[in-house]
Amino acid sequence: MELQQMRYVIAVAETGSFTRAAQRCLVVQSALSHQIARLEKELGARLFERTSRRVRLTPAGAAFLPAARQCLDAAERAATEVAAAVGEVRGRLTVGLIPTVAAVDVPAVLGEFHRRHPEARISLSVGASDELVEQVRQGELEVAFLGIPVTARPRGVQARELARERLVAVVSPDHPLAGEASVDLRRLAVEVFVDLPAKTAGRAQSDLAFAAAGLGRQVAFEVTNADYLARLVGAGLGVALLPPSYVTGLSGLVTIEVTDAPARAEFVVWGRASPQPAAAAFLALLGIADAPPTP
Repeated sequence: MELQQMRYVIAVAETGSFTRAAQRCLVVQSALSHQIARLEKELGARLFERTSRRVRLTPAGAAFLPAARQCLDAAERAATEVAAAVGEVRGRLTVGLIPTVAAVDVPAVLGEFHRRHPEARISLSVGASDELVEQVRQGELEVAFLGIPVTARPRGVQARELARERLVAVVSPDHPLAGEASVDLRRLAVEVFVDLPAKTAGRAQSDLAFAAAGLGRQVAFEVTNADYLARLVGAGLGVALLPPSYVTGLSGLVTIEVTDAPARAEFVVWGRASPQPAAAAFLALLGIADAPPTP
């Protein structure tokens, strides 16, 4: 049983297609199909059900897939540890972040990381803070940047606080509040809001603040993309509470100080007490590798 055969099986399972799997693995389809057929013969079981319309795992294939992933991960870890022992950083660096992260210029840091360690493979995904923490906990991400209420702490992961700031109100230029220097939550409570989906960490910081003040509010527009949120505010459809460091990069909106505004903390988190070489090098580039863990 060869590692390459396992890679082919995983690619077919994830793409649902021999053609797309061959494209991903940079081989011709006939070679990929031949290697999988050899593996099936060796195992004495078919791994895929093939029809003219779809490819799906058989029960034997579903049982084989997790073990194949573990084998490949182990082989990759072994290779990266050997490279690290001779002073090279290789392997995979998977990073996640929220759209409004501002304490770190993530693209700039990733660019510097790539220049220093060109053999390392980088991938980046954007999501909600609670989803990112879970992905780090499950090992799907190596590092993630997130924003959560200052009263909360990421659980089940290693974490470092990067910054904290109080949110500001954002309105369109023709909104009645646009001329105000400051407002409070009671004044904002009568407005229609644009916000992130309910039960997300980014939404919780505002929900908790209004609840603590004994106030309700109407969130008429729920979006997962912060840029689209800003566009809805710019169209005059509602107001939003956003981090001031993120708002500085927006145009066509008016920012208003909120005297009793909720606050959020930005964190970087990772899943291992002893990160893999690529993640360790990335954390060192951030200057936080030797900081004591957050309790």
